[in-house]
Amino acid sequence: MGLVGAEVRMPLGELWRVGKRPYGHSALSTAAACLKGFYLHQSSLGVNGELGMKLDKSRLPSRVDRRRSFLGHVKSSLPTNPLVPKGLHRRHPKMLPDGARERLLETVNAARDRLVVTWLDGGLRIGELCGLHLVDLHLRENAACGECHAPHLHVCHRPGNPNRAEAKSKHPWRVEHGFVTGGLIKRVSPAMVHTYFEYITTEYPRGAGHGMLLVQLHGADTGQPWAPVGARRMLGRAGKRAGPGVVKPHAFRHSFTSAVLDAADGNLLIARDAGGWASAAMVDEVYGHVDVHDPVFDAALRTVWGETK
Repeated sequence: MGLVGAEVRMPLGELWRVGKRPYGHSALSTAAACLKGFYLHQSSLGVNGELGMKLDKSRLPSRVDRRRSFLGHVKSSLPTNPLVPKGLHRRHPKMLPDGARERLLETVNAARDRLVVTWLDGGLRIGELCGLHLVDLHLRENAACGECHAPHLHVCHRPGNPNRAEAKSKHPWRVEHGFVTGGLIKRVSPAMVHTYFEYITTEYPRGAGHGMLLVQLHGADTGQPWAPVGARRMLGRAGKRAGPGVVKPHAFRHSFTSAVLDAADGNLLIARDAGGWASAAMVDEVYGHVDVHDPVFDAALRTVWGETK
């Protein structure tokens, strides 16, 4: 596969295709399919039968495979190709690939960017995150607002934000005795609190008069509120460097909802409250992807069909 463009290092550390970009996962998968077909044909002619046996493998079909194919419910096995390079597994097209969050955190260069990845992973929309003000954050237990004992934040709809970031939810909110009350209340994890203090103590500019959480770190507008388009571009660049490709902020929300449903044994009400939706039907029909990979279903298939090669 190195000869056709895979990123394979030679004994002295040099790459094949020096000066050229390595092939992407789709191109390598196509090349692997061609190679497998060639070797299987040669094996059928009596050439290198041992290699043909190693390539002639199959696997159990997943639930997604059955839904995508005609008469998929009667399929007992699907061919697999050992030559295909391993990539990040994605449970659903709208979700993050497995391990993408960890790779992004290793790739981003700024504490602000680590905050963005961690807080989006906590279920926030990109407009909600970029529209947060420092006064919206109550990151200690028993905050003065009295509306939540655990560390939390208030998502407030502010149409006049200088970076044009607006929260989608329009719950009523107000400021009482210097503290924000109301809005959409979301609990904050210890990881989110950690990234907040790392960002505030190392990169947040002193004397920023706008009071918004996310600011630009470079260029002529350093210290000004960071627009959602800037956060989207940062995630896109980091995703390409990390390997998953372009990462969209909303994929975090799909992954968060599915994780909550997994932890809550499919309880839609818990997922609705955690994500801030108006109805459980939205969670069930749009954001819930817990049935994409079902180990119990796979085990039942093995019982019925037996182990494949």
